[in-house]
Parts: sequence; structure tokens; C-alpha cells
Amino acid sequence: MRYLCIYIMMQSVIIGTGSYIPEIKVANATFAEHQFLEKGGAALKQNNSYVIEKFQAITGIAERRYAQPHQQTSDIGVLAAQQAITAAGIDKESLDYLIVAHNFGDVAHNSNRSNLLPSVASRIKSKLQIQNPDCVAYDMAFGCPGWVEALIQAHLFIKAGAAKRCLVIGTETLSRLVDPHDRDSMIFSDGSGAAILEASESEQGVIAHKTQTFALNYIDALTMGPSNTIEDNDGLFIKMNGRKVYEFALNHVPLVVKEVLDKAGVHISEVKKVLIHQANEKMDAAILERLFKLYGIDHAPMEVMPMTIGWLGNSSVATVPTLLDLIIKGELEGHDIQRGDKIVMAAVGAGMNINAVLYQF
Repeated sequence: MRYLCIYIMMQSVIIGTGSYIPEIKVANATFAEHQFLEKGGAALKQNNSYVIEKFQAITGIAERRYAQPHQQTSDIGVLAAQQAITAAGIDKESLDYLIVAHNFGDVAHNSNRSNLLPSVASRIKSKLQIQNPDCVAYDMAFGCPGWVEALIQAHLFIKAGAAKRCLVIGTETLSRLVDPHDRDSMIFSDGSGAAILEASESEQGVIAHKTQTFALNYIDALTMGPSNTIEDNDGLFIKMNGRKVYEFALNHVPLVVKEVLDKAGVHISEVKKVLIHQANEKMDAAILERLFKLYGIDHAPMEVMPMTIGWLGNSSVATVPTLLDLIIKGELEGHDIQRGDKIVMAAVGAGMNINAVLYQF
């Protein structure tokens, strides 16, 4: 007797999103009295007014958000997760995986020490009061592309039949790891975003994805290092080679996005939105321009690339899911996503890692 095996291609569909935008607003003027120094402790040649003006012109950042003193990375991750669970209308006990992207774990206010035991994912699972032991919780440390990579992993679990529902969170309190004597400290901020993926027989879902790691020649582009002042050697802080990061992103991110689109047989003109990690407004615009030039289009339509960096700063793993959630909720003026729309989510960061996902709503 013969048995006919029918394999149903399951898609990974986003059924709920959430985000937490911290309430503390930190405007650029806040840094007017900071003592910015070069590496090694030498004073900057320019005054702070010039430094801040130049900074905003390049990055597009006018203000950023910081978490409340009592909040840590896991705490704000819970807030985004709760929104996503509510939006999805599911029983939290039905989750098979809870994946949390971050870089530094829980960091207490007025401290720069990472607390990674237990994992942030386990802490969030506990704070959500999820009892189901088959809901596997683990962390994703992948630099700023961490949430996109966690999304890809959740998708692969679903495609393999190993999961039906996954909660993917990106959460970070970068403000606790910045060197007050480094002008790059103005870039970073706090925040969290989350999404729930569910297995579904649908035309919606993840269409294609791609990830790359360029560790050999770019391992020093984003690192941890001592303060710029030699008088303060207590702990390590985020250190960035801005020029190296900029050139790397410009040369590699457009190629990764195009490879994803080519894999799916989709032209850039079919993409409704490009959600790029909010790292630097000028850099993101240059990436989009170069992406469209790969298709012979000289001027990219900037309206396809929503931006939040001007008022939220760079919250690392939280930027892409926060962007997505704001658009889905209709809270980002001039941007919307409708059924059938295709979007790209892409990120670049420490490692150096790049990834991109093509998703259809």
C-alpha cells in the first residue's frame, strides 16, 4: 500500500509587534558642557557647539531616548514583548522559542558592567511569567543586526517544523556603555522592539534572507575600549571607527540586499519600504542611493526609507523592530504597510555583520 506524502510549505508570518520608546528625552544641547576628548586624552580643537552641530549634520540625530534609572535591558524588553503578545492575541504559553537580541545584557544605572547570568532571554521569560518549559529562551549576540538575525533563526525553526510560534525581541540600554568623553557617545540610545512569528499556510511571510560576517579585516571597526581620558580606566566603553564603519556599510550592505532580492526574483521597484538599521542618517541615505544604482536608477526615492534616528538615536538591535512596529500601528507619519506589500529589513554592525530579509505582508 502506498502512502502519498504531501509537504505543506509553511511560511513564517508576523502576527504581532510591539516596541518600547523610553520616556527620557536627551537633546543634543545636553552635551554642551561635556568634556569631549580625543583618544589618549588630548582636548578637541573645536568647541562643543561646533562638534554638536557637525554631529547632527552627519548623523541626523537631534535627540535620543534613555531608559529610566530603575529599568534594565530585560525590563524594557518585557514591555515590547507584552505589546507584541497582546497585538497577536495569543496565549504566551504557546510560544516555542523566545529569542532576545542584545549586546551587553542587563546593565544597572550608573554602571557599565554587563550582567549576563542568567541570560536576558531567561529573565524576560521569567518576568513574562511563562511557565511552559518547552518555550526555549536564549540570547542572540550579533551586534546591531541581532534582531534581524534572530528573526531569520525563528523563520528557520518554523520552516524546519521545529516551532510554530516564536517571540523575537531586540532590546538594549546603550546609554550605560558610552564614554562621556567620546563624541560618539551622542549616537547611542536605549529602546526595545519585538515581533511574534507564526507558522502559516500563507503567501505572507519571509521570502528570502542573507547574512554575512566580515571578521578578518573589520574586527576592530566596533569594539570595547577604555575611556578617552587616561584618568578614568574603570571599565570598557563602546568605541567606533566611524569612517571604517561608514565605508564598510556603503560597500557591502547594498550588495547583500540585492542578493536577497535576486534570490526571490524581486526588483527593487516592487519593494514598498526599506527598513535599514538606524545607525547614521547620512550613511543610510548613501546605502539606499547605492542600492538603487545597482539597478541603474540614479536617484533613490527616499520616501521608501522611513527614519527614526533623528528623535530616537541609535538603539542598536531595537531600531528595526521599533521602525516596523511604529509603521504597522500607523504612528510614523507618511508611512504605512498594506496587505501584499513587500519590505526589506537590513542591518549592519559589530562583527562586522550584515543581514537582510525580504518580507511580504
